[in-house]
Amino acid sequence: MVQEKKVVDEVSGWLRLFDDGSVDRTWTGPPDVKFMTEPVPPHVEFIDGVATKDMVIDETSGLRVRIYLPERKPEDCESLPIFLHFHGGGFCISQADWYMYYHMYTNLARAANAICVSVYLRLAPEHRLPAPIDDGFSALLWLRSLARGDSYEPWFNDHADFNRVYLLGDSTGGNIVHEVAARAGKLDLSPAKLSGGILIHPGFVQSSRSRSELEQPQSPMLTLDMVDKFLSFALPVGSTKDHPVTCPMGSGAPPLESLQLPRFLVCVAERDIMVDTEMEYYEAMKKAGKNVELLISTGVSHSFYLNKIAVDMDPQTEAQTEILISRIKEFVNN
Repeated sequence: MVQEKKVVDEVSGWLRLFDDGSVDRTWTGPPDVKFMTEPVPPHVEFIDGVATKDMVIDETSGLRVRIYLPERKPEDCESLPIFLHFHGGGFCISQADWYMYYHMYTNLARAANAICVSVYLRLAPEHRLPAPIDDGFSALLWLRSLARGDSYEPWFNDHADFNRVYLLGDSTGGNIVHEVAARAGKLDLSPAKLSGGILIHPGFVQSSRSRSELEQPQSPMLTLDMVDKFLSFALPVGSTKDHPVTCPMGSGAPPLESLQLPRFLVCVAERDIMVDTEMEYYEAMKKAGKNVELLISTGVSHSFYLNKIAVDMDPQTEAQTEILISRIKEFVNN
């Protein structure tokens, strides 16, 4: 008789962990939002001005990326900046090909006239930290190999400006931006150059609840239960939320002054439950003498720009999404 697996923990709607260690990430929340978590097949033909493809960049590990290439006119001769993108999901859920990312990053590639490379990150609890950071760093080294001519990929070698590589991360992907940039500061990337990092609503927290965690309304994209459980699955066993990856401005992390970091743009949402600790990170970076800029999106909550329903139906969300994209474009062009 086959014994049925038992659920030992879950994050409502997103993830179920079974007693045999297996994980089910089938969406079980409201059916009307399920489309945002469904994969979008790649298309090498241009649709609405953007082509996409998936490729394996490390045969040994099987590490994959999704690439977004904006359509170009025959007379266009300027090389394109590169966004190296790390998706969010508390290190535990989501994939680079989900519709919520496809919708946002086709828009960004088109608006900023940039190539976007989104990494299929390994997920916890099967792969705890630092696994996704290692994946992000490996993708950066792959870009370096293309710049050096050690590898070849026509979308990059024909169109990319390797002197303008920008790390970009949503939510916990913002944590990965910080960590990958810190590693890159110890490395010779030439002839590629890491020109900046963009942290959108980074998942910075502490063991003690912040005021915004206690007072800001929880949103469909982020609840306190999601924060607590995802990080318990993702952090190294025995670690607390004061771990350097989730609290890089804390006493347990390397001093920010000691890190060789490029320009950063920190984007926060006024109603994000993590806004207080995100602002604490921004202030700590300024105090450490880092070149850091800030965008505050008003009247919206965590990862608002990925919620296609809200972007389409709520004028405030739509307006703030347009401002976010414009600010990222400005950061890259400056």
